[in-house]
Amino acid sequence: MTMRCPACGTTYADDAKFCTRDGSRLQAVVVVSAARPAPTGAGAGAGVGAGPGAGVAPAAAPTPAEGVRATTARTSPGEGQPKRAVLSHANMVGQVLDRRYRIVKKVGEGGMSFVYLAQDVSTAEKYAIKILSPALSQDQNAMARLRREAGLGIRLAHPNVCHIMRLGETEDGLVYVVMPFVEGEILADRTHRLGRIPLEETAKFVREIADGLHVAHELKIVHRDLKPENIMICRDAAGVDYAVVMDFGLAKERKAGGELEKLTATGIILGTPEFMSPEQLRGKPLDPRTDIYSLALMTFEMLTGKLPFEGRTQQEMMIARLRNEPNTLRRARPELGYPAAVERVLLKAMERNAEDRYQSAPEFAAAFTAATQEGDTGGGTGMFGRLFGR
Repeated sequence: MTMRCPACGTTYADDAKFCTRDGSRLQAVVVVSAARPAPTGAGAGAGVGAGPGAGVAPAAAPTPAEGVRATTARTSPGEGQPKRAVLSHANMVGQVLDRRYRIVKKVGEGGMSFVYLAQDVSTAEKYAIKILSPALSQDQNAMARLRREAGLGIRLAHPNVCHIMRLGETEDGLVYVVMPFVEGEILADRTHRLGRIPLEETAKFVREIADGLHVAHELKIVHRDLKPENIMICRDAAGVDYAVVMDFGLAKERKAGGELEKLTATGIILGTPEFMSPEQLRGKPLDPRTDIYSLALMTFEMLTGKLPFEGRTQQEMMIARLRNEPNTLRRARPELGYPAAVERVLLKAMERNAEDRYQSAPEFAAAFTAATQEGDTGGGTGMFGRLFGR
């Protein structure tokens, strides 16, 4: 796997995270073997867009075990039985899943699943179906979270959440998840395309993401893998954009282990560390405040096109999260002149200690929205300086 700068196109080794030319966050380039057709998209989202830059989030290249597995049925000598293709989660196109969902096309893939556009054979309604890899379907913790979320599916239904509608398993043992088919543009793609997102629009997306998170948090569901690749920007009938949080149930708890020294010594790669909270990196128990931290980092990137922590490798990114103070908006993009109150709200939401952050997603969203209307661009000694000062 290689990494590519979305701005200038320069490619880097797989341990690089930022472009040395323009500072953009690099995206993974999926290398597809000749054993299967090139995917139309890659990643962890549950929906797919209809145009360039829209679709499922970028993800790491799948392992060879996740490719199409064409094998031969075992026969006794002389039987002369024909060869039979054995279906896996990677080659479902053209099949009817559980006699109900006709698989139309593959719209994305990641390390643990393949995402397909499907139609109900009775109603022709479109769905996004994620076929889980054997590794994920055998993960007892992940499956317990999926079953619980599937049981809460109706209560989790919300305009800003792509929720699990059904969790099923075929006679052949393939585990699948049915979700609404969501069309739009991945937030990461929009930020890269525009360079940054205007303050007012960012505040709107933050409120919508926070609304979706709050519904899940009230049901004791923590996302654990909140990042721009897991947010879809959709458009309603009136042409207004809105944010949808994807992949609650499939977000796996990632732990860096108890000893950072051991982590850096072994060079363990843990997925996407840029948006993980300090407590997640330390392997501590997680609650809604870990999602608030991740949302604050996403907000910083929306406003600046950059991340508040820097590092040349994933290990350096983790260490920076645990030891260093985050960069500020004014240092990252001084020419934009963001209100000082916005700075203070973000710094509070990015506190290393969860007790010092906002304690709910709506609280953070409300504070951020109010701060965007503050005209002070200096040190800030007014009302918001007293409320959100450090």
